[in-house]
Amino acid sequence: MRQEREKPSPEHLVPQGISDQTVQALGKLSEALEVVEDARGSLYRFHRLTGKADLALGEAVELLRDAGHGDIASELDASMVGRNVLDGRWTFQIVEEYDDGYYAELKERERGIRQELAEGKRHLFEARMKEERRTRGRAQHESVPPREQA
Repeated sequence: MRQEREKPSPEHLVPQGISDQTVQALGKLSEALEVVEDARGSLYRFHRLTGKADLALGEAVELLRDAGHGDIASELDASMVGRNVLDGRWTFQIVEEYDDGYYAELKERERGIRQELAEGKRHLFEARMKEERRTRGRAQHESVPPREQA
């Protein structure tokens, strides 16, 4: 059983005829996509935090009004509550534009390039690195996880 776990799975083996430079380039492309995924997460965090701030502003307006500061509350309400964060856009529109444009195109291009150059296989650079860095035959250094029991 342990022997079976010492070889990488077929989906992580570099197809024949692919150069080390190509594997390295695909690894760098994957890295770029991972950074964009991280940026996308930050954009969603920005969206959520801005929305939370807008709701808090609405509550502040009501509290100011209840405290007898109607003019200040009305001005804050009119100027800030529900305001666009960029010209003509709330944060959901920024997220949608990013998702549908830059993010979608990079994901599609990365997938297409992998398909064209490496039979669609993912993380070949990392899989190769794992094989180079792990200690063969040692527990917690296996190439693959255990197979599920039927």
